[in-house]
Amino acid sequence: MKRLLEFLGFLLLVQGAGGLVHDLSDERYGWGLLRRFGVLESYELYASIAMLVLSIALFAAAESQKEG
Repeated sequence: MKRLLEFLGFLLLVQGAGGLVHDLSDERYGWGLLRRFGVLESYELYASIAMLVLSIALFAAAESQKEG
């Protein structure tokens, strides 16, 4: 379970950081998953920040798990 939480935290960290860099750099084409969803139109910055916060929470939850 610890490895799964770390893996999901890493994925969210990469996607959130990529989305944040994309929103702040005026790049035309993004590589993150947030660009694929039309539901999040004009909320990509907030979703990227939420992904970063969630990744930190997942890393904290993984640290609280016992090894095994």
